[in-house]
Amino acid sequence: MTTQQLLETVNRFKKEINIASTKSKNEALEAMALALLEDTDAILKANTLDLEKAKGYISDVMLDRLRLDESRIQAMAEGIRQVAQLPDPVGELIEETVGAQNIQIKKKRVPFGVIGIIYESRPNVTSDAVALSIKSGNAVVLRGGKEAYQSAFAIVTALKKGLAKTSISPECIQLVSDTSRESAMALMKAKGYIDVLIPRGGAGLIRAVIENAIVPVIETGTGIVHIYIDKDADLTKAIKIVENAKMSRPSVCNAMEVCVVHEAIAPQFLPLLKATLVDNHTPAVELRVDEKAAQYISGVKATEEDFDTEFSDYIMAVKVVSSIEEAVNHIETHSTHHSDAIISESDDAIEFFTTRVDSAAVYVNASTRFTDGGEFGLGCEMGISTQKLHARGPMGLKEMTTYKYIVYGEGQVR
Repeated sequence: MTTQQLLETVNRFKKEINIASTKSKNEALEAMALALLEDTDAILKANTLDLEKAKGYISDVMLDRLRLDESRIQAMAEGIRQVAQLPDPVGELIEETVGAQNIQIKKKRVPFGVIGIIYESRPNVTSDAVALSIKSGNAVVLRGGKEAYQSAFAIVTALKKGLAKTSISPECIQLVSDTSRESAMALMKAKGYIDVLIPRGGAGLIRAVIENAIVPVIETGTGIVHIYIDKDADLTKAIKIVENAKMSRPSVCNAMEVCVVHEAIAPQFLPLLKATLVDNHTPAVELRVDEKAAQYISGVKATEEDFDTEFSDYIMAVKVVSSIEEAVNHIETHSTHHSDAIISESDDAIEFFTTRVDSAAVYVNASTRFTDGGEFGLGCEMGISTQKLHARGPMGLKEMTTYKYIVYGEGQVR
């Protein structure tokens, strides 16, 4: 099936999911979760093909994002079931007012219709995206990367198998088989077929979608994530948070990339940072240090580009600043406005930082790794929006809907 035929097919069947009841959608989600578990062996075999093909072409941390095992498939199924347990946003009465001549105006939450998603090498995005789309009443068109195509195909096959046992047509889920640039461009230009397009991946993919799409786009930004260690930071908290934010999963978008340190605490903090992330950790983190930081610890000399790079690896840039004002200016200049944090015991510093740092999630004395739909209580997420219109931060079910006005009258005319 060509990409255009696929778009026409999903639009023929979209109303089935757009108007489905909560009960029908929850039954569909449970059937899909079960089918995913039943097809575990087939999914793992497909994933092995992807891994073998990707070896030598992508980094070890990116291979980890691509890799599936039984526990990860179980987690994907559990994620679908968690979405089923969440309140259905569709039909929610957002607002009710009385207008001119006593007309009754109700603002109600409704599905977009058809959501398009262009994403790269994380297979779990496939099941997360489908689950959120189905629960929010949307049909979905998935276009994954070539690195994970076999995995995505096996996952979608299982999900469609589950959906076929319910009242909702499996044609409401479509996977684009063509992983070329042309198919991505076709989705970007699919006006009248796709209501909103969501890119998930690296800076190049997101930039290409923003620059070329003529359909509405929700930008899920890359994560150049900063943690600022204030002069009044608790060192124990600081090192624990930095270690978690950088080391727990360095390839994800909420992982820390830049450590900004106040010069007053640098002599105490930086040797501790090096001991924790470099000397006593395998693999060791490569620290890219600015001129001031190099006075206290060894590392690779940082370039200006290092402060504008999402490494997604065991690499971290380090900058020493003379004031919180300089820290905030640096973050505002280089951040992708995803997630940024301050470690401090000073209420004044915290207020200054949280007021002036304009990111989707701003943290105080906590790891940026919490920027995640599950951790925010939203279930799995469609992505982390770094724009301000429609959605910002982790996108759960409500962010997968829009609204319309239903106006009741008794013969009024204007």
